[in-house]
Amino acid sequence: MHYTGTIWRPPYEASSMILEVTAGCTHHQCKFCTLYDDLPFKFRMTPIDDIEADLKEAKGQFRIWIGHKISRTFLTGANPFVLKASRLIEISDLIRRYFPTNQSIGCFSRITDITLKTDEELLQLKNAGYDGLTIGIETGDDEALTFMHKGYTLNDIVLQCQRLDRAGISYNFFYLTGVSGAGKGEAGAKKTAEVCNQLHPQIIGANMLTIYQNAELYEEIQKGNWKEESEIEKYRELKTLVEHLNIPVWFAAGGASNAIPIQGILPRDTKKVFCIYDRTCRKRKRLSKRCQ
Repeated sequence: MHYTGTIWRPPYEASSMILEVTAGCTHHQCKFCTLYDDLPFKFRMTPIDDIEADLKEAKGQFRIWIGHKISRTFLTGANPFVLKASRLIEISDLIRRYFPTNQSIGCFSRITDITLKTDEELLQLKNAGYDGLTIGIETGDDEALTFMHKGYTLNDIVLQCQRLDRAGISYNFFYLTGVSGAGKGEAGAKKTAEVCNQLHPQIIGANMLTIYQNAELYEEIQKGNWKEESEIEKYRELKTLVEHLNIPVWFAAGGASNAIPIQGILPRDTKKVFCIYDRTCRKRKRLSKRCQ
């Protein structure tokens, strides 16, 4: 298989067939992100011949698993949805040729990738099987989006995801806990909830911001331009987000960056999530006092 660098996928795509169609990120400017720093280039499209060769190889491998059928494929790269609609449809046609049982195709997408598609193209992509996109909105806090160089605003998030809603393409959000900075997390969470409440994400997956020394954000911290939230602040931020969400959604904080894995269906499990966060904060406070 033609895999390039570290392969990233959401936890909920674990059972999907993983197919590389791009490598790297077209934006590659977010101050906190180091996910694709191991690549010698910013972004690259996988040649269609390589994609077909991988599908042939995968088909040969799956013959070993008698009775196993591929029902979903996840396309790798930071934002494969940036590809032209015609290219994405060509890829979906190839997938169906080799795996007729495949029902849907997911991938990461930036908000700006949706902007590049017409409404008609979005409908064509829905009919081609594209569904369950994963979008790293990070936050609905415009100040944080601008500072982190995300390349779009909260209004862009609402507008473009409403277009996905009209096309019938479902989507999931990644929320980055702590991205607003010290003293601003709860306000950022409320703004994010306001954005999400206007839309229909199936999943909101929360990841805690982890700052590496090779990230531009680390330099901003050293210059005194930004300050990281404490761990307790981050848990209060997450609780605030859950508290202000009033849409039916699967909330999950299950990635490796989350010290306490939490998941539940809101609003049914809201109280359970609150109890876990409150208990976690109390434990962290006790530990903090012991270390003083």
